[in-house]
Amino acid sequence: MSLATVYSRALQGVKTPLVIVEVNLTNGLPGLSIVGLAETAIKESKDRVRAALINSRFQFPIKRIIVNLAPASLPKEGTCFDLPIAIGILAASAQIESGLLDKYEFLGELALSGHLRGVKGVLPAALQIEQDNRYLICPVANRHEVSLIDQPLAYVANSLAAVCAHLNQVTSLETVTPISQIETSVDIKDITIKDIADVRGQTQAKRVLEIAAAGEHSLLMVGPPGTGKTMLASRLPGLLPPLTQREALETAAVVSISHQDIDYNRWRKRPFRAPHHTASAVALVGGGSIPKPGEISLAHHGVMFLDELPEYSRQVLEVLREPLESGQIIISRAQRQALFPARFQLIAAMNPCPCGYLGDDQRHCRCTPDQIYRYRNKISGPLLDRFDLHINVPRIPYSVLLDHTLQGETSKIVRKRVIGARDRQLQRSQTLNTRLSSREVEQFCILSIEDQKFLTKTMDKLALSARAYHKILKTALTIADLESSSQIARHHLVEALAYRQLDKNIDVI
Repeated sequence: MSLATVYSRALQGVKTPLVIVEVNLTNGLPGLSIVGLAETAIKESKDRVRAALINSRFQFPIKRIIVNLAPASLPKEGTCFDLPIAIGILAASAQIESGLLDKYEFLGELALSGHLRGVKGVLPAALQIEQDNRYLICPVANRHEVSLIDQPLAYVANSLAAVCAHLNQVTSLETVTPISQIETSVDIKDITIKDIADVRGQTQAKRVLEIAAAGEHSLLMVGPPGTGKTMLASRLPGLLPPLTQREALETAAVVSISHQDIDYNRWRKRPFRAPHHTASAVALVGGGSIPKPGEISLAHHGVMFLDELPEYSRQVLEVLREPLESGQIIISRAQRQALFPARFQLIAAMNPCPCGYLGDDQRHCRCTPDQIYRYRNKISGPLLDRFDLHINVPRIPYSVLLDHTLQGETSKIVRKRVIGARDRQLQRSQTLNTRLSSREVEQFCILSIEDQKFLTKTMDKLALSARAYHKILKTALTIADLESSSQIARHHLVEALAYRQLDKNIDVI
């Protein structure tokens, strides 16, 4: 009896639990059986592995072969187990040395010719393997993914034969060079998709966008068609600081498991996702029989923009409420559960009515009161209450649009103030203002007695919720941080209240 043990990884959300591939060869009726809660793609690997071994000039053992993927209670899917199964069979049949197997973990899909094809989820697996102080052997196609790690413990191979030659110490595989050592000299901070200086007028909206960027506050913009709401939202990523190494790896790990390609030239940029209003709840939050990440997870550490907010189905919008608070989403199925990160900044835009011109001084609204009510009723009160800021974006006079001398501040200038404000927040509480807990709000958002009375009177007049109370204080604290003020002043509170226009029931909205 011959037994070999090989290490690999399974995908469970963004986590990659260790899988021990046990291969046992015994006498009996020849055949290959795979056990251990393997789905269809893994069970089909027996034919790929057999052909790859033969075409790589190895012998396929004419014995009873049992492959156990332990722990057996962990669901496993994908084609990444082809390589470890093949290595286990070769080690159990003494065709390769097995003494070094404990130092490596294997991931890769085998072609019938024996060449290795890339698989998804290599980056989160590589991060976990690094913590376990083992080396990863993966296909060449996954080289760039692994190179995102500062000091990757990884080798890449283009074929099964090359992996076996490395294990037999005949030839060595190529190591992975970190992308930080081969990146161009482009300053990541200066890479912006679109500049806020392109936006003419809309002084208040640009100010609110800066506040939203500084404190990572959620924002809802309301106004007639063509007033620049989408244009403003697309400028937000240019106001945000680049991702840190940890944040960039977390974001790239989500992309790695979602069948999407990582943009290695801009992988340190914050993601910007803008799903169409026909997107389903599963597309937005993730799901499927085998849970996959949705748009909110792909926007992790970035921005998700929902244009024409009332056009989304109410069910789709309601699923956003919990991730907005918790920063994560848990997808539960009958046999498995997956957790995906979802720490995103929500920016939304909508018209004041179905025709879009309610309150416009140049176009007459043709909607009936009942139509306006149904239109607004698509957005629930609890969801609206989760927006930190909501403002009106009015029509811009043509004279302003045609005046080329009205050049505002560039995104680079605004971003410096945003980074300064964020640095103050992190030094004070180790987190951004929008994430402060209730206890931290009481600790850091200190008001004078007069300002406390003023805010209490305003809260009673507008009948605001406790959540809105905390959001106003957090926004005021962000405004104070932008001014390098150590304490919230009256004008900070007044400005924060001015950006709660939906609470005031103004006619335009």
